Amino acid sequence: MDTHAPLPQRALRALQHFLQWESSGGILLIGAALVALLFANSPLEEAYDGFRELPVAVQVGGLKIAKPLLLWINDGLMAIFFLLVALELKREALSGQLSSLSQVALPVACALAGVAVPAAIFAWINRGDAVAMQGWAVPAATDIAFALGILSLLGSRVPVAMKLLLSTIAVIDDLAAIIIIALFYTSDLSMVALAWAGAAIAAMVVLNRRGVQALTPYLLLGTVVWVAVLKSGVHATLAGVVTGLLIPHVDRKDGIDDETQHSPLEHLEHALHPWVAYLILPVFAFANAGLALGDFALGDVLAPVPLGVALGLALGKPVGVVGAALLARATGLAKFPEGMDGKAMVGLGLLCGIGFTMSLFIASLAYADDGAMFPSAVLGVLCASLVAAVAGYAWLRVVLPPAADEARG
Repeated sequence: MDTHAPLPQRALRALQHFLQWESSGGILLIGAALVALLFANSPLEEAYDGFRELPVAVQVGGLKIAKPLLLWINDGLMAIFFLLVALELKREALSGQLSSLSQVALPVACALAGVAVPAAIFAWINRGDAVAMQGWAVPAATDIAFALGILSLLGSRVPVAMKLLLSTIAVIDDLAAIIIIALFYTSDLSMVALAWAGAAIAAMVVLNRRGVQALTPYLLLGTVVWVAVLKSGVHATLAGVVTGLLIPHVDRKDGIDDETQHSPLEHLEHALHPWVAYLILPVFAFANAGLALGDFALGDVLAPVPLGVALGLALGKPVGVVGAALLARATGLAKFPEGMDGKAMVGLGLLCGIGFTMSLFIASLAYADDGAMFPSAVLGVLCASLVAAVAGYAWLRVVLPPAADEARG
């Protein structure tokens, strides 16, 4: 058997599990955000703030790390989320939708334009304000769980190709966000801590090269990387990315049928998915989406930061994604997936304007030291995500043909 053959069945099963978890997890994510808003705008606001600021100390070896609970969620739990993102990226690149140039052309074009156009809109609106400009990347990312959650409300009328394209765009979007965080959202660097991180990463590379398949040594070394990166000035979530990329995937030279062989990467990805979808992302949403709306007047959304975020997501995302798709089709670079036309692509572009999780995360990095800018950015993210979700759902409800059971009814 040709061990260099693609992995169509495993890739399809992985996609089905991904869509199932992300769609249902997206509904839970929306619920967690609504509960956070309820808490922040009720007599429970003080208890909610106390929950986020609860001091938590953790002993790792001889090192004691003390942080408020909110930072443990953003630095710790989100590192696990980024670990899963890296696993998905590696699997897709080696054996999935990113392994073929013909498959990757359209989502890459859409994702890159969907990052550039929102960032340009934000930068234009906030030009001249150096502090506000730190948030230029806030509207650059799509929340795949939230978007797939909205798609799931449309049932079987949504073509599988649309879910696949949206998922692939979001995965590339996440990769762009990872690069942006690594390059632009770091503080003063500690070379000693980076050296420890580098040593642990080198050890993982050696394990990978020697074909070590056990997950435990990678995860232990990944923990060392996380602690070192946390102390280095580079954001700790990037430790999850590095660890995920070094977890072994299929070995095409071992003579084992790749259709039946399950790699350490696949085992870990399968184990993490429900925890991330049903716990980590909802907890992140609950901890970060609680915006006290009474602190804002109706006109505050027109201030430069929330307006730049809102227009970047709700307008810039669909313009970038749909414009790139139409240009790719017109130039012959790529075709629309089966079952999708221009109207369906507009609906997909609207849903890409749901920035929620990654946008809130980048905002927490961009305005970590500014007590006024961060709530303004959150206001823009919430407004844009609501508009994008409602507009995308309504548009697709109209333009997508009814499913066979609906047509008979």
